[in-house]
Amino acid sequence: MIHVFLVEDQAIVREGLKTLLDLVDDIEVVGTAEDGEDAVETIPGVDPDVVLLDLRMPRLDGLGVLDRLQAAQQLPPTVVLTTFDDDMSLFEAIRAGAKGFLLKDVSLEQLSAAIRTVAAGGTMIQPAVTDRVLRGLQGLRTEFESLDPPDPLTERETEILRLIAVGYSNREIAQAFDLAEGTVKNHISSILSKLGVRDRTRAVLRAVELGCIS
Repeated sequence: MIHVFLVEDQAIVREGLKTLLDLVDDIEVVGTAEDGEDAVETIPGVDPDVVLLDLRMPRLDGLGVLDRLQAAQQLPPTVVLTTFDDDMSLFEAIRAGAKGFLLKDVSLEQLSAAIRTVAAGGTMIQPAVTDRVLRGLQGLRTEFESLDPPDPLTERETEILRLIAVGYSNREIAQAFDLAEGTVKNHISSILSKLGVRDRTRAVLRAVELGCIS
């Protein structure tokens, strides 16, 4: 049984999700919160397997929930539910540790599959969300020093960079491409070197700015 905690400020959405998930044999909703402050106070004591988290809420938003629980090392695997009102928040949620992203209009089958995947240690991001995040990154203001055009990325390096952009860890990338984790680290070192940056986030921003990924 997978224990799920719902964080959603709209009562009709919250109760609707709970009612739907109660129909799934291997998923149990063990708690709910109507705002971020309530979620931060309640989730550590419940210790759910997966959190379903709305981004926009009163008192404390979804990003605040992610940041606080992450800082306290009490963040369960979390799936963000979004209506795509704010691309930047999606990117920030990736950086804050969210493991999944779904539109609120997903089917029960898709939602259940995402919960199972994230509970098992994986990442679940709808292709539509991936495309939206990458388009949102193109609009970010970047402040890189002027650099000569980098050496071109290989096809595999570009594929890895796309997964980095949507929050995949080295381990998840290795599983996706059936590679050793050490090989993935070598690819990432090469990406950072070619793009002239120090970390993964700036590598994504630099690659978007240069048109290496889109």
